[in-house]
Amino acid sequence: MTEIARIAAFRANGANRYGVVTKAGIVDLTPEFGSRFKGLKEVVEAGALEELIAAAAGRAPTYRTEDVTWQIPVANPEKILCVGVNFPDRNAEYKDGQEAPGRPSLFIRFPRSFTGHGENLVRPPESEKLDYEGEIAIVIGKAGRRIAREDAYDHIAALTLCNEGTIRDWVRHAKFNVTQGKNWDRSGAMGPWLVPFREAAQLDDVALTTRVNGEVQQQDRTGRMLYDFRYIVNYVSTFTTLVPGDILVCGTPTGAGARFDPPLWLKPGDVIEVEAEGIGVLRNGVEDEPC
Repeated sequence: MTEIARIAAFRANGANRYGVVTKAGIVDLTPEFGSRFKGLKEVVEAGALEELIAAAAGRAPTYRTEDVTWQIPVANPEKILCVGVNFPDRNAEYKDGQEAPGRPSLFIRFPRSFTGHGENLVRPPESEKLDYEGEIAIVIGKAGRRIAREDAYDHIAALTLCNEGTIRDWVRHAKFNVTQGKNWDRSGAMGPWLVPFREAAQLDDVALTTRVNGEVQQQDRTGRMLYDFRYIVNYVSTFTTLVPGDILVCGTPTGAGARFDPPLWLKPGDVIEVEAEGIGVLRNGVEDEPC
């Protein structure tokens, strides 16, 4: 089986770095490319992901994966837009008597609300209702406005994973938004890496699974999404110009913790794994924010 191409942002020896992840470790490409690209956003903007992969071919790893601190792959995107209620049965989970909307629900998250692979999600003292949502995120590689559905995949540079962690009671503080519950510092995670997008099969019908402490809580396939990836790119680009480095987080299957009776809130010591075929596994623990 061909090894998945993976490009990661990480911290080692007191500095932010990026490189290609292999089975043996990470090939640090910062010394070679750092003068051209400050980080992976700049690599995406230049369309240079494949250049990095080629440069790492046949080279010995610089770091073991266990010796680095993983960072979110694109640290400073202009936009992170998230899609809500995008899988069958997800609308019914809300138990509000309303039909599924004809268009996707969208909200914005800030980069500071995410942490990297292997790091702990942070539960704030204001609420114990920290929840998980496993999702696939797409990274835009080519700018566009009013992008046609048939052209949407030409604008995607890479894929990554997201645990779109949510403070559930704070999404109900107001009638028309969920911003407060979606943007607590380090309440979610993104990573572990970018996988270059090369063909439609990477998105059209892949398995997406979320496990909490080894137990499957969410599981579905992207082929069942209410609004597919092409539609999301088309719809979002209608009202805002998508630019390289923008991230679209594309929806979670049924089974989030809030929907259980009693609810399955995350607590310190829990381990959450989000896995998607062809991308990998995003793994995080949980800790309480120091008071």
